[in-house]
Amino acid sequence: MSFLELDRVAKQFGPQTVVDDFSLTVGKGEFVSFLGPSGCGKTTTLQMIAGFLDPSRGAIRLEGRDLTAMQPAKRGLGVVFQSYALFPHMTAAENVAFGLEMRRVPRAECRERVRAALEMVGLAGYEERYPRRMSGGQQQRVALARALVIRPSVLLLDEPLSNLDAKLREDMQIELRQIQRNLGTTTILVTHDQNEAMSLSDRIVVMNQGCIEQIGTPQETYERPASAFVSQFLGKTNDLAATIDLSATPRRLAAGSWSVPAPAGIAGPVTVSIRPERIGFGDAGIAAKIVTRIFQGNHWLFQCESECGPVIVIRQNDGQPQPAEGEAVRLAWRPEDMSLRGAGGVA
Repeated sequence: MSFLELDRVAKQFGPQTVVDDFSLTVGKGEFVSFLGPSGCGKTTTLQMIAGFLDPSRGAIRLEGRDLTAMQPAKRGLGVVFQSYALFPHMTAAENVAFGLEMRRVPRAECRERVRAALEMVGLAGYEERYPRRMSGGQQQRVALARALVIRPSVLLLDEPLSNLDAKLREDMQIELRQIQRNLGTTTILVTHDQNEAMSLSDRIVVMNQGCIEQIGTPQETYERPASAFVSQFLGKTNDLAATIDLSATPRRLAAGSWSVPAPAGIAGPVTVSIRPERIGFGDAGIAAKIVTRIFQGNHWLFQCESECGPVIVIRQNDGQPQPAEGEAVRLAWRPEDMSLRGAGGVA
């Protein structure tokens, strides 16, 4: 039996369907991210799990128990909001203790659990600090401690890192993942940041216009996107028009002057999707010219104009000479590094 299950869940606001036919099973201790652009339904789905919104249809089950008619406070879930939602008139310790007091946890036990929770998130010694005297990262830690101190069955995170600057956000991602792994708490994260989803998640649910586009591990969704939307949304990619040469034996897949044996299950015009870092410069491949060369520290980014259209190439900065702007090059990649979309499906 799955730990958390969403069974064909949908949500409508009047005539508008915001989430449609959403089905997902989450294992105990798993970290799953809902990833997608603004308005795709990911926060609405999280709010239905939390109980802040009622599904229009479908069921949500936790360890086999139907949560649909259960009040949010009785679901045993921890929630961290984008705005942190700390009480400004309460100290850090009082904010963290709030959920325990509502559950009438004995005072001595409450104090010890609050102390342990603040220590866990690196805020030992901040017990008497008020939110207005804390940085954004510190407030985020208080909000996380408040959600975890009640020992929730599931931790729900609604873009909790979006208000932090880039460096602090990266640091908090590492800390959040370490805390989650140490506690083994089943966690659902809502984010529009693909790097955050790939850094933190065991699995990613890619959403678009209220529907699931793909569910998979970060590596699966990145390297084998199931749709054009996933390919374009999850990192940079190159989509090149290609054809199947049926007259060749065996059949061949060709994009410009690049050609390889065609895989089974694909027919007619196809799209080759290839990540920029999988493309190399060589003696064979599609003809191209370097239009722009950009140095980005640990790698170079090349914008190329090829016989198949615009192509982005990313090469690691290994100290070796790189092609110059205006230089003619050949672009090639290994067949196992590409994914195909065509009339016969995805390969």
